[in-house]
Amino acid sequence: MTQRNDHPWWESGTVYQIYPRSFQDSDGDGVGDLAGIERRLDHVASLGVDAIWLSPIFPSPMADFGYDVADYCGVAPLFGDLAAFDRLLAAVHARGLKLLLDFVPNHSSDQHPWFVESRSGRDSSKRDWYIWRDPAPDGGPPNNWISDFGGSAWEYDAASGQYYLHAFLKQQPDLNWRNPALKAAMLDAMRFWFDRGVDGFRIDVLWHIVKAKGFPDNPVNPYWRPGITERDRLIQQHSTDQPEAHAIAAEMRALADDYGAKGQGRVLIGEIFLPNDRHARWYGTRERPQVQLPFNFQLIENAWDAATLRTMIAAYEASLPAHGWPNWVIGSHDAPRIAARVGEAQARVAAMLLLTLRGTPTLYQGDELGIGQVEIPADRVRDPQELRQPGIGIGRDRSRTPMPWDGSAFAGFSTVEPWLPLNPDWPTRNVAAQEQDAGSMLTLYRRLLALRRERAALSVGDFRLLDAADGMLAYERRQGGEVLRVALNLTGEARPLPFGGEMLVSTLHDGPSDHLRADEGVIFG
Repeated sequence: MTQRNDHPWWESGTVYQIYPRSFQDSDGDGVGDLAGIERRLDHVASLGVDAIWLSPIFPSPMADFGYDVADYCGVAPLFGDLAAFDRLLAAVHARGLKLLLDFVPNHSSDQHPWFVESRSGRDSSKRDWYIWRDPAPDGGPPNNWISDFGGSAWEYDAASGQYYLHAFLKQQPDLNWRNPALKAAMLDAMRFWFDRGVDGFRIDVLWHIVKAKGFPDNPVNPYWRPGITERDRLIQQHSTDQPEAHAIAAEMRALADDYGAKGQGRVLIGEIFLPNDRHARWYGTRERPQVQLPFNFQLIENAWDAATLRTMIAAYEASLPAHGWPNWVIGSHDAPRIAARVGEAQARVAAMLLLTLRGTPTLYQGDELGIGQVEIPADRVRDPQELRQPGIGIGRDRSRTPMPWDGSAFAGFSTVEPWLPLNPDWPTRNVAAQEQDAGSMLTLYRRLLALRRERAALSVGDFRLLDAADGMLAYERRQGGEVLRVALNLTGEARPLPFGGEMLVSTLHDGPSDHLRADEGVIFG
């Protein structure tokens, strides 16, 4: 992997997210693991990406499938052990790839030794490592805050007569980052993995980690209605995005920058759902930077039509500070599959959009195959979010189904029934089948990623939106004397081409003539 045009690897490269439970099972228990990931690294390398991000692998009771961490410096036996991790890291680096871990700083598991000690009594040395408060005058919760998974964000502890805060499940008590000892312990956990050779972190719900002093009630959301997640009954004004959190992000960044020369150090990707103006603050300043890449989910959150996307792209680009680098994502372990959301034809267009916009793209495992809607039978639902609020479309199991590798039993993922169902078309929609098909989604992703590596205009070049017919997006990428133009048809009808040139890639099997076909995207040189 080479650094292109003096840009750090995290600007010029592409990140590939792996959900470890669902990538490859190596020991026949129906759940993926680290040895399985190592076995499938050649597939990841063959895509042409630059880094792998692993969803949590730490010891955990798995109440929220690893986002309830019981030890920040270990590996869950389900996935392997530290020796297996070291082997995986060495294998990743041997292929010229980087490895990022998922760091979960807002909360731990209620089975973490820190919380067990904190819960032992009001005089515990770690009592203030978590957020404890007396009941309200009526004996109820200290305020009106709602858990992101529904219900009160406060859990009563009868033994001590106080409530503890949990922004998610009650098994995920929130850490108190205002406590210096807790903060030092968490930064030490980051050092543990940096010292082991990890290349960075994706930081879970970073904007949650500090709460407003005094814990005032959150305002009621006047636009909430039944059928929307209970979390959104309130506006999280006092429970998220507090000014003090930015100082912590700056400390994390300073720590990351201590590991390696400028531009070649470790990267921090922050999970942050906020409007553009507040989102941009998480870059920090040139003098005191925060995360390099505050995750941008707007391709997931907005309607899939050209006018909406054009306005959104322009507004996001305009919101970035001069030192900020953009990033884009169309899928994740939390979001509906892009092919399920917009259909397979437009999922091909979405792949071209993702890999040709200015900024760092993140791919999610299985999207390179075009995996679409996967129905999860009621008796197979595992996601606590769906179990607590069923039937409103917020379940995440549909995006966490196992990777289909070939046409053998259980799609080559395992030798037994996997922990979640496979995509129903796995006998034909799998890696082995698509590798033999010149018109497959996998082939398209590889072509786009290869072109991104070959042409600096695509990986690090300037960006300019161009005029185009209704239902189309068109833009230019420019680096030095190299100019590439992209035209995307987001409709099911033909559209006139806004420009010509040498056709480098089409999302369809052959190149365009004098028009852009339905559901087609093209790149011209």
